[in-house]
Amino acid sequence: MDKGVSEHIKKFNPEDEFYFKEGCFIVETSNSVDDGEVSIAQARVEAGQQTRWHWLNGTYERYVILEGKGLVEVGADEPTEVNPGDVVIIPPQTRQRIKNIGDGDLRFLAICTPRFSHRNYYNI
Repeated sequence: MDKGVSEHIKKFNPEDEFYFKEGCFIVETSNSVDDGEVSIAQARVEAGQQTRWHWLNGTYERYVILEGKGLVEVGADEPTEVNPGDVVIIPPQTRQRIKNIGDGDLRFLAICTPRFSHRNYYNI
């Protein structure tokens, strides 16, 4: 453990990034049985790329846009442009996808309650 860092602090490590089958890159910043009520991941979608249609069983998801410009689709809603500071709320069992319509990376936090589990992820 780093000097001065407590067990209550989860340090962001960009080297933990991995490609997820949804079509984006993920760094799981907090996803643990010790905190089963919520998970937080940073997602990155490259310019011109789009995630696959998917939904989460029994899990609310929120996107907090950090960087870039996206076009998000949730349920039957019209595609909507999102920018830094915007929050997208996605109820359980609701189809979703997001496209990067900017020139650089689209980065957002994906906050799930209860915490994200691969067994609750469904491609459409």
